[in-house]
Amino acid sequence: MPEQSRSAVDVATSPFLDGATHGFLGRAGGLSGGIYAGLNVGLGSDDDRNAIIENRQRAKAAVLPDSELVTLHQVHSADVATVETPFALDARPHMDGMVTDRPGLLLGILTADCVPVLFYDVSAQIIGAAHAGWKGAIGGVTDNVIAAMEQLGAARDTICCAIGPCIAQESYEVDAAFQRRFVAEDPANASYFKSGQPDHFQFDIESYVAGRLAKAGIAKIDKLGLDTYAHEDRYYSYRRSCHRGEAGYGRQISLIGLQA
Repeated sequence: MPEQSRSAVDVATSPFLDGATHGFLGRAGGLSGGIYAGLNVGLGSDDDRNAIIENRQRAKAAVLPDSELVTLHQVHSADVATVETPFALDARPHMDGMVTDRPGLLLGILTADCVPVLFYDVSAQIIGAAHAGWKGAIGGVTDNVIAAMEQLGAARDTICCAIGPCIAQESYEVDAAFQRRFVAEDPANASYFKSGQPDHFQFDIESYVAGRLAKAGIAKIDKLGLDTYAHEDRYYSYRRSCHRGEAGYGRQISLIGLQA
């Protein structure tokens, strides 16, 4: 893509989360250049730190300007934090999910192929966010976000979810050992894989995460169906960068907050 992204930040939303201020952001509208060109918000990347910090501010301004951005040090776990106050950048907990009932906090999940999930209970005014890579997804990170929301007063039958940009089945090749791990966890998981090259499968992680949410009792689930790998002009992709032998990759952010 060009060195300079489009000036406007790209924000996709879901009608299922109406009432909560939210957005699934793309790579447009940022200061980063080179392989990170656009709105790279990944502190773990080798991008210019000043550009990353400014990109994070632009992301916040595009969704909930007067909020305080809260992010995690994501480690592909199933662990979830209940957030009452923002974390300092150098003191972010090593977790992959967050919940809060505090207005003015903007929960942010970073991804580059993994599945961002935003949660909202309109009745209880409680929100959540999860980073569901395959390890966190099979480990139950979305189940744990739901349980943490319940601890704050939410109810499963009033929680709505939206699944944002992630790698699509057509772009996500895995080996047979990977497929067997999921089928061993639940034989019904075979439905999320289709045969590809010999001893390989194409994994539909978006539908797998949606299935986990449905199994947990969530009735309203929106799958945005946006493939991070295929749409280079719009999203960062870890797998695409690996296939190209690039030295690093950017991260986009998915945000949800309650108006103060």
